[in-house]
Parts: sequence; structure tokens; C-alpha cells
Amino acid sequence: MPVAMTVETFAALGLDRQMSHAVNGRTGMEFRDHLNHAGDGPYHPCPEAFPGEDVAAGEVTSHRGWTASQVFPGTVRDIFIYATAGLAAGQEADLIVFNDGAGYLSRKGPVRAPQVLDSLFAAGEIGPTVAVFVNPGKPVGEEDPWAIQRQVEYDTMTPDYGRFILDEVLPFVAAERGVTLTADPERRTIVGISSGGICAFNLAWHFPDQFRRVISHCGSFTNIRGGHNYPYLVRGTARKPIRVVLQGGENDGVNAYGDWPLANRVMADALAFAGYDLKFEFGTGGHSLRHGGAIFADSLRWLWRK
Repeated sequence: MPVAMTVETFAALGLDRQMSHAVNGRTGMEFRDHLNHAGDGPYHPCPEAFPGEDVAAGEVTSHRGWTASQVFPGTVRDIFIYATAGLAAGQEADLIVFNDGAGYLSRKGPVRAPQVLDSLFAAGEIGPTVAVFVNPGKPVGEEDPWAIQRQVEYDTMTPDYGRFILDEVLPFVAAERGVTLTADPERRTIVGISSGGICAFNLAWHFPDQFRRVISHCGSFTNIRGGHNYPYLVRGTARKPIRVVLQGGENDGVNAYGDWPLANRVMADALAFAGYDLKFEFGTGGHSLRHGGAIFADSLRWLWRK
């Protein structure tokens, strides 16, 4: 009788090991061609990313050089906290967390998440909301040229990153803002691109009692640290109460870790097979947030529908 593959078995077999950046005459540098691809040309920030002058802007506070993590000790990172306009001390707020937060926060970036949230809140489409933009950690005082720490945090298929968010980041955010973050998992969302995308799904997979809304942009469901096994786990595990927006592009990258367009199609097929509440958006883009930004407001509307 075959024994089911588990996350622990992946690690024991070395499937989560760090792969060489040059193998079979190919290098990871080839991936750069997919970061700014012509296939992204049709995509621009959604209209909600350009709120009118009458739309009140939420407040963003910066917390740079944050070193308080015990889950990932010896790391430093930046955290940014957004709150919709007029959020009062002690008021309960919905929650959305962004991995690789700075890319989603940028006022001139492809997503412009604070402006989109401003527009949706002003239109009465969402309630009071706190958004947390979390950058991956870097080793304090050390070089990390290949962003190995980001892989450790985002691509590892264990509950560690979830514990980091739940036990360390969210209590910090609640204390800093003086608000009550909703405990309702239906009103908690996590978002990410690439390794941050699989990380978003991984957190909800391990903690569906805490987060049940996921957006993965160009998710790395590839073998960076065993993530290519997620479709098998999804198909062979009782369905969890997770709602997922999965976005990918036909011109996304291919390297020794895997084929991103294929991996996202396979993941979408697995989620559909298992009966998940899924919205799969597969476009012409490369490995970027351009397509994800173009559909961001509509992705939130679909994800947060009753």
C-alpha cells in the first residue's frame, strides 16, 4: 500500500533543498526576460487605483528595520500599516496582508493597493480595513545575494510563516494602530506574488481557521522548496474552506525550478478538481504584477463577496 507523501517526507528526501543557480547550461539569470515582458503591455492599474479628489486617503505608517521576530530570529525587515480613512481607536477592522509588501504599496506601482482600498471604502464596497505590507526578512548584518531568506520564509511548506504573521506581526499591528483586527477568517485575506503567492496559499492551507481568502499572483508552485507538490496535496486532502484568486500568465518564467505557466494551470486544475471556490485568471503576462494590478479591485470584489 503506498504511503502518502507529506511535507515532512519532502524535507527528508531533500526535495526542499536549495538548487544550484546554474545547471545543464542554463542559469537563473534567464528568468529576467520574463520580469518585463511584452505580454504585459495590455495591463494597467485598475480604475480604482486612481481615486478622485473627493476620496479620503487612508493613513500609512512605516516601521522600518523591524527585528522583533523569534520565528525568524536575526532578521530585519520593513513593515507598513494602512488603515482606511477615519478608523477609530478600538474599532474592529477587516484585514488584508501583503507579502513583498513594498511592491503592492507603491503609489506608482502596478497595483497601488492603498488607493484601490480608498476607492472601495469610499464607494461603500468594503468596511473599515487594515492592510499590512510585510517585506521578507534579511539576515542582520549579512549579505543575502540570492534572497535565500525570502525563500526560507516564503517557499518552505511548513507553518512557520503563518506563525510569524499570526503570533508576531498581527499583535504588533494591533498594538501600533490601537485597533481590533477581526478574528473572522472569512474577513482575513493574504496576498502575494511569485514565492509570496505560494506563501499566501500556504498560510491559509495551514491556518484555515485564521485566513480563508487568498490572492496568488504568478505563484511559485514550483520546486523551489517542494511547492510543486501542492497540486497533489490539494487533490488528496479534504477540501479546506479557502477561497482563492489564482493569477498566472502564458509568458511567465521557466527555469530549473519549474515552469510557472504550467505550474499555475496545474494548481488551478487541482483546486477545481477538489471543489474549491476558485477564480483563475490566466493572461498573456510575464512574471510581474501588471496583470494582477489590472484586475485587483475586481479580484477583491469576487473574493469578498457574500
